[in-house]
Amino acid sequence: MSEGAETHRLRRMNGRDPSESHRTATPLELLYDLTLVVAFSLAGSQLAHALTTGHVLAGLLGFAVAMFAITLAWINFSWFASAYDTDDAFMRLATLLQMVGVLLLALGLPDLFEGFNHGEFDNAVVVAGYVTMRISMILLWARAAAHDPERRSTCLAYVELIAVAQVGWVVTATDVLPVPVQLALALALFALEVGGLVWIETHFPPTPWHPHHIAERYGLLAIISLGEVVLGTTTAIEAVVDTEGWSLEPVLIALSGVSLAVGMWWSYFVVPFGDALSHSDRRSMIFGFGHLVLYASITATGAGLHAAAYFAEHHTELDASQTVLTVVIPLAVFVLALYALFHLLLPGHDPLHVWLVLTTLLVLGAAYALAAAGVSLSVALVVLMLAPWITVVGYEARGYRHLRTVDPSH
Repeated sequence: MSEGAETHRLRRMNGRDPSESHRTATPLELLYDLTLVVAFSLAGSQLAHALTTGHVLAGLLGFAVAMFAITLAWINFSWFASAYDTDDAFMRLATLLQMVGVLLLALGLPDLFEGFNHGEFDNAVVVAGYVTMRISMILLWARAAAHDPERRSTCLAYVELIAVAQVGWVVTATDVLPVPVQLALALALFALEVGGLVWIETHFPPTPWHPHHIAERYGLLAIISLGEVVLGTTTAIEAVVDTEGWSLEPVLIALSGVSLAVGMWWSYFVVPFGDALSHSDRRSMIFGFGHLVLYASITATGAGLHAAAYFAEHHTELDASQTVLTVVIPLAVFVLALYALFHLLLPGHDPLHVWLVLTTLLVLGAAYALAAAGVSLSVALVVLMLAPWITVVGYEARGYRHLRTVDPSH
């Protein structure tokens, strides 16, 4: 065994081989992702609390800011690690700094949501966590620039983009600006970070990221976000049992919640993301940023099940139909986003997909209509759980044939 394999001494960040065989997520990446569990959980629980207390707009705004910040920073780190992960001491310590930043950001979410409830933009702690994460990325990109002369301009462009954006974020966290100006500046900074990333990736030498590794990393984060659906289900069951004891209702909630999670998981992993990415670099931006919507919708579905728990405890301003709607809407967004992403990455017309989407939306509408008609929440959730399974059954029966005819290189 070589010395490099025995120790974690500093190594040059020359860039990894994008065609490396058997490339998988590293233990360091999996450890880092654990902090996202906390961040998604707090974002979901804060959204559920805001919705059930009647602060719908404030809750949605806080959730959008939280999910965008968390996921955008994760995306930049994950693509960097796919290209330059050396697993040496510097990389590990920089990841540690990333993890501290995620936790700081997560701990600032209650202040962010509460601030929106009162017409304030209280983002100081969130910005502190976000800037901590981005400082780690500045150090990593600067080190890659020093070690990889072929892509030095790309790495330095990232350093400049991230550094400028962080100055702006610090400004948004001060009290000198009125709230509308803070929000406008925050929106501009998000646009700068996304637009700058797209510009760099399309106008500078590309970094050597690994398509199947990236697809796996995104899939793992999808599973983490699905944990919110399972957590929301557990919370709803506990609420029903605490108020009414064990009966058929908590069993139905357990069945519906877990079935939702498994159906969404099955639907997501139908799409061969790795093959699509390996045949076209142009699709990387669609894939990368399209997942912002997917992760948010999955986490919001879990938040909806948290709202169901508040309903069972009679601690909500929402009625049964409105509570079901907190699950129906994000689930509809998930299904539509998944099909849109599929066809953008793997172009081709399949009439079956139109019918699957329409049938799914019909099932979601039926669940809402049942709740509005006075049917118990648990029964409405049982109907709701069928929605993602429409795609699963459609794929297993006929949809897989579409994948056989699609040429990922086009």
